[in-house]
Amino acid sequence: MTSTAKYIFVTGGVTSSLGKGIIAASLAKLLQAQGYRVTIQKLDPYINVDPGTLNPYEHGECYVTEDGAETDLDLGHYERFLNVPTSQANNVTTGRIYQSVIQKERRGEFLGKTVQVVPHITDEIKERIQILGNSGDYDIIITEIGGTVGDIESLPYVEAVRQLRWDLGENNGIVIHLTLVPYLAAAGELKTKPTQHSVKTLMESGVQADVLVCRTEHDLPSDIRRKLALFCNVREEAVIQSIDASTIYDVPNLMLKEGLDKVVLKKLGLQSDTPDINRWNEFLTRLKNPKTEITIGLIGKYVELQDSYKSILEAFIHAGAANEVKVNVESVHSEYINKDNVDLKLGHLDGILVAPGFGERGIEGKIDAVQYVRENNVPYFGICLGMQMAVIEFARNVLGLKDADSTEMNANTSNPVIDLMEDQKTITDKGGTMRLGAWDCDLKLGSTVRDIYKSEHISERHRHRYEFNSKYKEAIETAGMKATGLNPDTGLVEIVEIPEHPWFVGVQYHPEYKSTVANPHPLFVAFVKAALNHKKKTSSARMAQK
Repeated sequence: MTSTAKYIFVTGGVTSSLGKGIIAASLAKLLQAQGYRVTIQKLDPYINVDPGTLNPYEHGECYVTEDGAETDLDLGHYERFLNVPTSQANNVTTGRIYQSVIQKERRGEFLGKTVQVVPHITDEIKERIQILGNSGDYDIIITEIGGTVGDIESLPYVEAVRQLRWDLGENNGIVIHLTLVPYLAAAGELKTKPTQHSVKTLMESGVQADVLVCRTEHDLPSDIRRKLALFCNVREEAVIQSIDASTIYDVPNLMLKEGLDKVVLKKLGLQSDTPDINRWNEFLTRLKNPKTEITIGLIGKYVELQDSYKSILEAFIHAGAANEVKVNVESVHSEYINKDNVDLKLGHLDGILVAPGFGERGIEGKIDAVQYVRENNVPYFGICLGMQMAVIEFARNVLGLKDADSTEMNANTSNPVIDLMEDQKTITDKGGTMRLGAWDCDLKLGSTVRDIYKSEHISERHRHRYEFNSKYKEAIETAGMKATGLNPDTGLVEIVEIPEHPWFVGVQYHPEYKSTVANPHPLFVAFVKAALNHKKKTSSARMAQK
């Protein structure tokens, strides 16, 4: 089957962290809103096979897709904007490219040829880029190339783009170059030279940018746009301003105002129409006009770097808008929580979320936090490790099993209420070997989660090795913590809750991965509502005391 898909390549210059993923997602949203079937893929130039083994301090959050791929956090943005699931095919790394080529060489597929970057590595990259286009499911594929033009690591990708544009023919592939136009306060001027150099570097690799998207803190005047167009070989209409915005969700409207979608569709030879983004703008209206606000404590050990919990933070934005509430997220480092200061650190909060994570650092602080919110009736939401901490705390302080623990933290505990999953005990490799991707869960009638989901059967994404030890299920349930979500095939406990508590839910999976602008995750929506109710109740109690 001959592919009719069109390709848009997004490169970056001058500096990293300019927001290629947000620009790609915003453009995709505008094209989708005109009826085009769009998806986005990320090409990452690092040699890791995937980010699954990377420390969050190195790479931020590891995002997990429905099919169990551990991917770059930008795929989260793609899903949140488009409300369309991504897959393994949407994220490619240099490690995966080289791994595939070396495996082919070992099988003798190159007929004794010397294996080289060109053509073998670039052919593999081109093949990966076109997997989604050849599926017949999409009209337009947006491919974001990680890193910055000029980086050694990015060169094979830029060369693959050069070749692929030639292979695809006219009007079938274009390049958007995201760059920076800095403002020098001492001179009082916007400077175009960094962008000129960046475009020149791209051209030295044989690739001409068709569209410039210029990140800036100040509006670009027409003379600056003309200068950029002249020196960078693009039309003036294709010099797009991307000014700093108060929220990433403003960017689609900013790009619409700049006409990015029209320029792109014209260059691709496609029909352009007015995007229907009414639903998106309804969300923005609710987001920007909250009726009240609440403060949620996010307890974790990577709180210095917000990208570590990116999907959770975005899910709170979606849930806040759904409730017409501004959610202020206060990061609390679990290493610095103890029984002596827990009231000082958490007493003013309207709800507590204990975040996912691995390893023993900060564990006791998380357990102290769970005990505090359980005993003081503060709304509690535990995700993955956060659920496991809730089980350990309950076993220690309600069941009286003082040494209850997870074998991840204490391999010799006599009460392993959290234990390594049976199918994980023979695994030695770390990469891509956890319980990953979407798994089914049955919800118990009469449970909080059943009422929230309004469904008996759900499917959620996982990323873990340890599980609730079912040997302790009967004792824990008798004491008042209920297992209200079970995997139908294995009986694995997916959800725990305390019915006597105003709102206490722990889930083994990661609901944040499935929250989007169009479909805020119901658990986050319900948690925000519970936190709002808690705030109203405590405020009324304080007023009554006065």
